[in-house]
Amino acid sequence: MKHGYTNSTVGDGALVVKCYQGPESAFRLSTESRYLRRLRGRIPVPRVHQVTATSLTTRWVEGSHGQDLLDDGRAPEVLTECGRMLARIHRLGIVHGDYGPQNMLFHPVTFETTAILDWEWAHPGRPVEDLAWCEWIVRTHHPEHVPLLPCFFAAYGEPVPGWPERHAAMLARCRDLLGFCGRWEPGGGGEKVWRERLDTTSAWAE
Repeated sequence: MKHGYTNSTVGDGALVVKCYQGPESAFRLSTESRYLRRLRGRIPVPRVHQVTATSLTTRWVEGSHGQDLLDDGRAPEVLTECGRMLARIHRLGIVHGDYGPQNMLFHPVTFETTAILDWEWAHPGRPVEDLAWCEWIVRTHHPEHVPLLPCFFAAYGEPVPGWPERHAAMLARCRDLLGFCGRWEPGGGGEKVWRERLDTTSAWAE
């Protein structure tokens, strides 16, 4: 999908170079580099190597991708660890903004987090934003694992907003991304995809 992602990322086993695309790219680059430096040593994040006007280079982090582990039948372990790590993030007063297994690396045996990636949308905010978006990722890309979402919520260990509030947060984020794609390429493929995703999400019932 053209404009399906907000960055292009390449790595060589030592470094990872991320170039930002679309509206507000400089702001998102600045946001990610700032949060990675702020969080280093507090939660698992890649170490910043270099920042330019258009790119962020970080050290390579070993680990298995969360979505690959979900496909390999490790959903209980992955979702539990997602909940545990999200609680740590929120205790720092931070919302990740695109939280879920798609932006996490895990140790392939212990399933402990080796890195939380893609902080370009991070901001102070309400915890329900991340809770709802991780749920949205599972419901959209791994619907077979929806029955295991209680593993995620239980491991989070804090009160979880009810379905109406989570659903509203999912819809708000879909609208944000629809608007983002509309600013990038009005009437383009990304806008079409997010309009369809918004319609699908609107129809969900708990």
